[in-house]
Amino acid sequence: MVQSNLLEVDWSKIPAPSDDGGAAHLVGRRIPDVSLVATDDTTVTLSALAGRVVVFAYPRTGEPGKISLVDDWDMIPGARGCTPQTCSFRDLCAELKAAGAKHVFGLSTQSNVYQTEMASRLHLPFPVLSDEKLALTRALNLPTMQVAGLTLIQRLALIVDSGRISHVFYPVFPPDRNAGDVLAWLKQNPV
Repeated sequence: MVQSNLLEVDWSKIPAPSDDGGAAHLVGRRIPDVSLVATDDTTVTLSALAGRVVVFAYPRTGEPGKISLVDDWDMIPGARGCTPQTCSFRDLCAELKAAGAKHVFGLSTQSNVYQTEMASRLHLPFPVLSDEKLALTRALNLPTMQVAGLTLIQRLALIVDSGRISHVFYPVFPPDRNAGDVLAWLKQNPV
């Protein structure tokens, strides 16, 4: 199936993911000392960042006009919506920072080369981190899905305060509301 428009989605036709408990262990956990390459040509170690950090993770963003990873991508609960989720964080980035987020990052297992193109195409004001080798995913035991032989992070968002996970949004649906939900939480839980 060709992905014609990655942003206009009728969420009533997309299956919502269920809470399988895959993120229940994360609140209170320290972020491990794992360095990840970012789309701004830096290496980021989330555990070393002081202050409040927002990290939203997603399976993989698509490319307009390109063939989907698998034909039934939209029918995999939690798969569809990576670009709308990312764009919602783009659109609310300044407000997230005004509400106390010192840093905002996207995270996926896609390569840095792909992510850098995507970040440029979508005009992202924040870096996207590549966990292509699954180092952070495995260290935190993040919830994942297997699609077409690839291990992909299930959609979630983390609030990290000075290296410790304070809050987790999981499952996330619809994805385009995730940034708004994170913003509301930040406003209700100031640093």
